[in-house]
Amino acid sequence: MKDIKSLSIDELKAETELLGEKKFRADQIYSWLHQKLVRSFDEMSNIPASLKEKLSENYTITSFDILRKQVSKTDGTVKYLFRLSDGNCIETVSMDYRHGHSVCISSQVGCRMGCAFCASTLGGLVRNLTASEMLEQIYSVTRDLDKRVDNVVVMGIGEPMDNYDNVVAFIRLLTSDKGLNLSVRNITVSSCGIVPGILKLSEEGLGITLALSLHAVTDEKRRKIMPVAKSYTIAQLMEAVDTYFKNTGRRVTFEYSLIAGVNDTEEDAKGLAALAAKRGCHVNLIPVNPVTEAGLKEPDRAAVLAFQQKLSNMKVNATIRRELGRDIDGACGQLRRNHNNIMSTD
Repeated sequence: MKDIKSLSIDELKAETELLGEKKFRADQIYSWLHQKLVRSFDEMSNIPASLKEKLSENYTITSFDILRKQVSKTDGTVKYLFRLSDGNCIETVSMDYRHGHSVCISSQVGCRMGCAFCASTLGGLVRNLTASEMLEQIYSVTRDLDKRVDNVVVMGIGEPMDNYDNVVAFIRLLTSDKGLNLSVRNITVSSCGIVPGILKLSEEGLGITLALSLHAVTDEKRRKIMPVAKSYTIAQLMEAVDTYFKNTGRRVTFEYSLIAGVNDTEEDAKGLAALAAKRGCHVNLIPVNPVTEAGLKEPDRAAVLAFQQKLSNMKVNATIRRELGRDIDGACGQLRRNHNNIMSTD
């Protein structure tokens, strides 16, 4: 059966015509799915019973169960472990900032990028998420907290550029004026640096914020912590960043996970400033979340502040990411990995 929640409004109109129904029924169905966030065809009160029967016979509505929910006692961050229809699990995080309610979603079950500091990649890639499975993370959080989502970050488990078509379809559904109608300005997609995907995204006409997971400023050092660097050099990355800005008018954010003794030296700061300053890029400093298997450690607070000050002295706008949810398996992928480890020992 077809995944009805992944269909655009035009695709849904074509489907309703194939069912022998009027096009306006597509608008009604789409509204139920993407505005009222229903989980079954039976909830669609203005849809005739005969059409509900056709829909049930031909389509599925993606929805999940909350397998586990953790609420931070320190900052109110909520971390969800959702069980998908095939039994796989993904993580989603709800965070409240001054600028609104943000949700960080996953784009894959697992990840094959192999970044040394990330728990998401331990165990490798299982499969891509569909557009509807990405949407349902937002819809599930909205229903559970009864609160509209203001900002979406595709920065959870998975590499978005490794699931390109589904991620773009998800963004178009999320920003549709017949759905949640979220502004593209309020969507950020993070990539570890798959150059062809960044270049392709720059031509989609979406205008979303792109966050580049840089994490090192020399190819040699980057290759040690990010296998993707074996395929794309920093020079190639910067060309893609420049193209993205040229085509979209949106400056790219550099994500930089600070790892004690690895990428937090004076020379690292100078190299990062050289890349960011000439492009007017914002730098988001992230004290690395400890991942037991990787053996990497975060710098102390004084070292993080000193690194930020060095960038500021070199005319780079750098902020330190608020460390939300440290008491609830804060690092991306930890909650899912802990659950999988428990299940494998039962």
